[in-house]
Amino acid sequence: MHGVGHTLSTGQPIKVLNVTIPSTPSSDSGAQPLRIVFAGTPHFAAHHLQALIDSPHEIVAVYTQPDRPAGRGKKLTPSPVKALALEHGLTVEQPPSLKDTSAQQQLATYQADVMVVVAYGLLLPQAVLDMPDYGCLNVHGSLLPRWRGAAPIQRAVESGDGQTGITIMQMDKGLDTGDMLYKVNCDISMDDTSATLHDKLMALGAPALLHVLAQLTQNTLTPEKQDDAMANYAEKITKQEAQIHWHESAEKIIKKIHAFNPFPIAYTWINDTRIKIYSAQIQAATQNNSAKAVGEILAIDENGIQVSCGSSEVITIKTLQIPNKKAMSVKELINGHADLFEIGQSFSMPDLT
Repeated sequence: MHGVGHTLSTGQPIKVLNVTIPSTPSSDSGAQPLRIVFAGTPHFAAHHLQALIDSPHEIVAVYTQPDRPAGRGKKLTPSPVKALALEHGLTVEQPPSLKDTSAQQQLATYQADVMVVVAYGLLLPQAVLDMPDYGCLNVHGSLLPRWRGAAPIQRAVESGDGQTGITIMQMDKGLDTGDMLYKVNCDISMDDTSATLHDKLMALGAPALLHVLAQLTQNTLTPEKQDDAMANYAEKITKQEAQIHWHESAEKIIKKIHAFNPFPIAYTWINDTRIKIYSAQIQAATQNNSAKAVGEILAIDENGIQVSCGSSEVITIKTLQIPNKKAMSVKELINGHADLFEIGQSFSMPDLT
């Protein structure tokens, strides 16, 4: 524990809630406003920053990653967090690292009560973790310790987890290993993609964060240690792993398609043309497909493209994208590009050698 002293030592246990959380729990009404340094970068983080802007708390500085080239013109573009902070006249800091002594000295000048970290993307050294009176809190998109690391949302979908959630964690020097302060459940439906689950968790995280901040000053949080034996590392997603292996089961392929939407999008090849697949579903077998090659196109109509996969199973591709075109339904594709796909053709397999 770092810089929190006795303030988190007594009170109620961790709460695991349903999806709907009261935005202003009655127990939070007497909360003391805090001086907050916020650190985050993507849209997920910006949503939490907006919640803090709308709260009684004082945001003394916003830390975000340096502007990055984006778009076809590779123009330097501010992060969603920076754009929102500037819109509200907040002080923005963009150090390339917080390991530098001068960056740490600058951070210290803000005399924050607590630092809130949401998908920041930079490591926080111990000197930073110890700096605020209440240390550093992290909003993590998983029910820890299930998925630690860079891609907890995608790995939960890919693994077929039935449930995930938000964990508010007291940060320590490890990677998502700190004590858990508050948890919120979120069911994962069979149709959820990483995009839809991202938005569900984003909506849950903000009120959970505000609740924890209120409890900090009321001495009503009980930290809980993580069970390291239950932890899995959610490795960063790579474009290479998004390639579909048609010898795998229909269920595994569907999970991959869902997990890699909106990034990097699952893909396959046909006649040296790369095809991105945005959505698909398992198709009930109507005939014996054991003689069919994996990846073979079995049927094409306005409802989708049926493809043979492992264990003689079949999936139906519903939405896809061909080069230089937007994503479209198979019905739209047939109307304009019917020549690209034929029954009996096969999507290519990756080179496993």
